[in-house]
Amino acid sequence: MKETVKTSRTAGYLEKIFRALNAKYFDNELEEPIITIQSTPKAYAHVTIGKAWQRGDTTRRELNIGAGTLDRSIFEIVASELHECIHIYNMQRGIQDCSRGGQYHNKKFKAAAEARDLKIGYNPRIGWSITEPTEALCEFVLEQGWDDIRMNRIEGGYTTRGKGTGNTTGKPTGGSSPNTHSIKYVCPCCGNSVRATKAVHILCMDCNKPMRAQ
Repeated sequence: MKETVKTSRTAGYLEKIFRALNAKYFDNELEEPIITIQSTPKAYAHVTIGKAWQRGDTTRRELNIGAGTLDRSIFEIVASELHECIHIYNMQRGIQDCSRGGQYHNKKFKAAAEARDLKIGYNPRIGWSITEPTEALCEFVLEQGWDDIRMNRIEGGYTTRGKGTGNTTGKPTGGSSPNTHSIKYVCPCCGNSVRATKAVHILCMDCNKPMRAQ
């Protein structure tokens, strides 16, 4: 992705990712949401339960990626977007995968997510929601040639004029604090490993083999 400070270009990039995930993991059965980039305190992303956007007679859900979490690796961004795609998939089929106001993710969510190349961990507050990309998903990202987004909203480091309130009915994802992840690359032959903070192509000079993202 070409470096940019335009959120419209970033939203278009996320739409492209959504369509690729829809084709690979859902046979293009997902209704396409409106992709937004807004602040999501304590969450990487959310999707609205109801169809929050309308144009004429057409209504769509909102799938939001947290503006303050865009500087994560592209693997983690894709994992968050796929997480929300699974919510859409379940909602379209009338499967209740969350409770407690959309916060607690149950085993129905876990099963659907793990069937689609996500690694799901448990937290007592948010249930089976902690989301990581599996090696298979990382390989898919590399095959697509997707790059890190390279822009991010600085959360809490500025002041604004005027006040406003708002409310979004959605299902935010759970997980660890933003901006703390790196990607581990391992040589499949000798086991040498390195870490990087973005998607890269690394060759093990001892074995002359590409190192794989873990």
